[in-house]
Amino acid sequence: MAELNILSPVSGSVLPLDQVKDDVFAQKLMGDGFGVEPTNGKIVAPVSGKVTLIAETKHAIGFKTDDGAEVLMHMGIDTVELKGAPFTISVTTNDTVSAGQTIATMDLNAIKSAGKEATVMLVITNSNDVLSSINVHTGKITAGEQAATAEVKSTESAVSGASKVDISKDSKYDKLAREIIKNVGGKDNTNSLIHCITRLRFYLKDEKTANDDAIKNLDGVIDVRHAQGQYQVVIGPEVTDVYDAAIKQLGSQFADDDATAQAVAETKAAAGPDNRSLWEKTKDGFSALIGVITGSMMPVVGLLAASGILKGLLQMAVDFHWTEVTSQTYILISAMGDSAFYFLPVVVGFTAAQRLKADPVIMGIIGGVLVYPSLIGIATGKVVTGHLLGMVLNTNLFGIPIHMVNYTYSIFPIIAGAWMAHYIERWLKSWIPKILQMIFVPLFEVMIVSAVILVVIGPIITLISTGISWLLNAILTANYPIAGLIIGGFYQCLVIFGLHWAIVPLIANDIASKGYSYLNAIVSMTMVAQGAAVTAIFFKSKLNNIKGLAGAAAISAFCGITEPSIYGINLRYGRSFIMASIGAAAGGLVTGLLHVNMYGFTGALIGFPSFFTPAKFGGGMGNEINFWIASIVTIVVAFVLTWMFGFKDSDVEAAKNVTKRKTLGKD
Repeated sequence: MAELNILSPVSGSVLPLDQVKDDVFAQKLMGDGFGVEPTNGKIVAPVSGKVTLIAETKHAIGFKTDDGAEVLMHMGIDTVELKGAPFTISVTTNDTVSAGQTIATMDLNAIKSAGKEATVMLVITNSNDVLSSINVHTGKITAGEQAATAEVKSTESAVSGASKVDISKDSKYDKLAREIIKNVGGKDNTNSLIHCITRLRFYLKDEKTANDDAIKNLDGVIDVRHAQGQYQVVIGPEVTDVYDAAIKQLGSQFADDDATAQAVAETKAAAGPDNRSLWEKTKDGFSALIGVITGSMMPVVGLLAASGILKGLLQMAVDFHWTEVTSQTYILISAMGDSAFYFLPVVVGFTAAQRLKADPVIMGIIGGVLVYPSLIGIATGKVVTGHLLGMVLNTNLFGIPIHMVNYTYSIFPIIAGAWMAHYIERWLKSWIPKILQMIFVPLFEVMIVSAVILVVIGPIITLISTGISWLLNAILTANYPIAGLIIGGFYQCLVIFGLHWAIVPLIANDIASKGYSYLNAIVSMTMVAQGAAVTAIFFKSKLNNIKGLAGAAAISAFCGITEPSIYGINLRYGRSFIMASIGAAAGGLVTGLLHVNMYGFTGALIGFPSFFTPAKFGGGMGNEINFWIASIVTIVVAFVLTWMFGFKDSDVEAAKNVTKRKTLGKD
């Protein structure tokens, strides 16, 4: 343990860091330290050590002490906008300075005339790694006098000069950033880091130190380039996530926002006009949409699979009369299995916002608005105030009649909301003063996005769903085998966008009024087909992560929950979803030819008791046998097609290479 004496870099009044008027510093996001309200502009070195950073706009200087403490001195608040005019720096990067040595001046009058705060903030950016404690001496002080005493632990770099962190809490971006930093030579070999639309761009002291091969082989890296005096690591669309993680580890003194903005603008301009055909644009747009949907769902796929298995086991317990749906045990376990699906808009709102660069917490709250009990009560109630284009108007907003939808189990409206929120946030922040943004950005964002979903997106989805349900019902009435073929082949496409919920009332109405549902029998085969496809992938793949996901998704699908199969595997790799849909079409055709009927609501393999014919309909085992024949046909066709044509392990790497081809053409 060593003691580090930190001097005040300027004469004035020392104040605790949490009292400075900059949220980032006040919340100690940059590290622990203190602030000084200056009375003159003479700046001295707060510690002895090496100068590691001088910002291009001269408002910030970084130091590294012999004890390993990384000290950042930030002169003024938002003074980066002044482009260096008020500052004169008398040292250069890599200079060795002594504590108390005069190193700069700042023009306080110029800063105040520009409407900026002149507060000097000093923080130890690797506080979590090197500090045991820090004691700040508040009050009036002269430049060069002791302002704080810190207890510094003995440290060693975790990765060639990068700070130690708790890697057990790392995201995939943190881990990738850490490996890249290590292999470019760590902090000690890094001058600064910017990014463009697809690449991290390092300014290194010695590019020969970087290990090209190691970086190229990292999962998440597409390629490495040496160009424009930069060491460029090609990441692709997720470059900003990796960049943020890298700067978090390196320290903000390594960032250059102006250079980054210029690089982004230049690479966009260099891309030139978009000469793709309408078909190519449509195809790429659809691929991007599917990417957003699957990317938003991937963090919760495992949870959905587990919940689906639990729901299947609970249904089995009911079918075998081990419990009743009215029992307290059923209610409690049902809540455990159903919660992930019921509150899906909340969870997906958070994950979609992370992917689409909106505020995850705000989108989680908007998801909560969609599943708010009072709104669900309106959507599922019987109050009717009017009709519009076949929709029931069941409530009003500011006196305007609207159609309220039940958003539980839905994902597409909240993903659309996250996309809107990204642009609305930027617009709000462009005109709301920074000091008011913490309150008014969430206020307006929640109101605007929630209102658009409730008033526009929900009713549009209802109109589309109503049309689809009418069409499916017409096909089913016309010819059962043809209906089985068509509905079986396309039903899971509706699941992707949440449009399948329009079919549920048809099924529920059939079972309530007639006691059976031919439509539900077809739907059941589509679940079996998705499960069969991921089962084939489970047995074929040699990748542990794919096998683990496919196995859990298969069990869930056979229990009637196909979301993990679709979003986790089949839709991500495309062909397997198509093969599963062909298998479902074959199973649906056989279901129609054998006139398989369904006398319960629960489908897939777990729902086999729903296919026993009740005594009032004649009884017997014929329908149950036909159900198993159709299921076996579905499983065989989906399994074999997926095994032969739907998936191979190289598809996982191919997905990465597609991104590589696209991104290398942009920069």
